[in-house]
Amino acid sequence: MSIRLGSTLVAASVNFRNSKNLYINRSRNCRFSVRSCVSESHKVSCNMPFCFCALSDYIRSNTSSVFYCFYAMKMWVVQLVVQLVLEVKERLAKDCTSLPIGKNGRDDEEMILWFLKDRRFSVDEAIGKLTKAIKWRHEFKVNELSEDSVKAAAETGKAYVHGFLDVKGRPVVIVAPAKHIPGASYAPLICEIYGVLQLLDPIEDEKLCVFLLEKALSKLPAGQHKILGIFDLRGFGSKNADLKFLTFLFDVFYYYYPSRLDEVLFVDAPFIFQPIWQFTKPVVKSYASLVKFCSTETVRKEYFTEETLPPDFIS
Repeated sequence: MSIRLGSTLVAASVNFRNSKNLYINRSRNCRFSVRSCVSESHKVSCNMPFCFCALSDYIRSNTSSVFYCFYAMKMWVVQLVVQLVLEVKERLAKDCTSLPIGKNGRDDEEMILWFLKDRRFSVDEAIGKLTKAIKWRHEFKVNELSEDSVKAAAETGKAYVHGFLDVKGRPVVIVAPAKHIPGASYAPLICEIYGVLQLLDPIEDEKLCVFLLEKALSKLPAGQHKILGIFDLRGFGSKNADLKFLTFLFDVFYYYYPSRLDEVLFVDAPFIFQPIWQFTKPVVKSYASLVKFCSTETVRKEYFTEETLPPDFIS
């Protein structure tokens, strides 16, 4: 078995001399827990997925080789992370047999590792959040989404994945809120079905949102794990505000795609957007810290090259 740790593929079979002693010889007052590792003998408190106190003893006893000590520390962390992944995997297999398996299923080790990191390696919290995410993916039929299934919403031009990465190597999702009209007159799409003018169902926007996230994540280059979101707010008006969809978007990023957003740009936000943003900031909570208000000129100069600039931002 192997799992991706950061940008490095680490073999789970890694082993080194006396590594088990780091766990076996830990202080009785020091619990193997990412939440609390406290030892009265060393007066140490940490939030790491291993016994820091025993590791400190191990390093002090091997001061003749500083390099070996750091290498041993790294390998020890790797082994414990692998153990946590296996623990989550085994518990899901035992307690959640109804959950699907395979990619993005209960036995997907990379997905398990991502949720463990999001929950600071708390096994119980990771299992809770992971179970909810896998159930949602199954019920929402994420794996069945395709270009054809979201065609109606995509043709409005309200959101799309840019064909190039930004200067930091991040996939880019671009949203044009001015093309989004919620409610009864929701994003009118003229299409003849049985001779009747049809309006776009709100669920189609949710499907488009998830499809674009999946598409963006599929474009992640090696070593990159997050995406850039750009909201082109030129032409935005009060008729485009949609708190219900914003709540759905927050749930998607918090519960189902945690820690996948690296940065969000609000480009050329009009004055009317400011009170709306102040009202919605409490809804998005910590994600508000990812937001940056900027101009189209900033997007051109700081986020793309002339060759990779999105067409909508070409002057």
